[in-house]
Amino acid sequence: MKLLILGAGATGGYFGGHLAKAGVDVTFLVRAKRREQLAREGLRIESPAGKSVLRVNAITRDEIASPYDAVIVSCKAYDLDGAIDAITPAIGETSLVLPLLNGMKHLDTLDQAFGQSRVLGGLCHISVTLADDGTIRQLGQLATLTLGARLDTQKPAASKLHQTLARGIDAILPADIIAAMWEKWFFIAALASSTCLMRAPVGDIVRADRGAAFMTALLNECSAIASTNGYPPLPQTLDFARTFLTDRDSDLSASMLRDIKRGSPIEADQIVGDIIRRGRARGMATPLLDIAYLHLLAYENNRAASKNG
Repeated sequence: MKLLILGAGATGGYFGGHLAKAGVDVTFLVRAKRREQLAREGLRIESPAGKSVLRVNAITRDEIASPYDAVIVSCKAYDLDGAIDAITPAIGETSLVLPLLNGMKHLDTLDQAFGQSRVLGGLCHISVTLADDGTIRQLGQLATLTLGARLDTQKPAASKLHQTLARGIDAILPADIIAAMWEKWFFIAALASSTCLMRAPVGDIVRADRGAAFMTALLNECSAIASTNGYPPLPQTLDFARTFLTDRDSDLSASMLRDIKRGSPIEADQIVGDIIRRGRARGMATPLLDIAYLHLLAYENNRAASKNG
């Protein structure tokens, strides 16, 4: 299959680089500056397994000459409109769009742009960052990409794409991709809400008076929303989440908190606001999530005012 990956940043660059290394037909859609850097220095990846410098195919939007079999989208939610504009020339009648964004809100946007029949479900588990010099650094061992059909008619094409991805990366094809997306979403909503609200990693929160109870109550809100929407977390997933979010020694926090500390844009509505709406639509109260979301919206308002002032 002929693959196009939007961007050569942390996530797209990591997975795309490993696919290219395995001989998969991969092209990166990038801005002119990044294209020049890749041509000059190669795609550089550092991981616990070692360092790689790869020569990869990279193009800009005006160089898209024909449709691709699949386009992988790993941007942040606040860049989605720009991403849609960038990849539109690469979408043909049988092209697949594989988004790796967190949450669910982006699916409606992509369906409207390209038609539901083209848009798969997807997610990834990876801790990776893009350094100022363009190097992609993997921060842990875990690096999986999960994809799947949202419609029965997509299953053959999704299976073919999975086989292609599995040549170079740890690719997972679950029976129910929406359930898999909820399994990740309820957890990261709790992690982002708690660590951003408290501006602290998990352990610092848990060691505070009533900290563990707060973390558990917030996780329960998120789990209840997933359940009432028809996707209760698997028992082992819920056990892992509770253990993770009540670990007194944990120094981990959500990537959203790192974005806040840098003064960067955040996915407040995509990850927290939308899960609240899906809970309220089912008549649920979400008091802790509401407070966390208010905190995130206040940050976004302050950031916007600072930029305009």
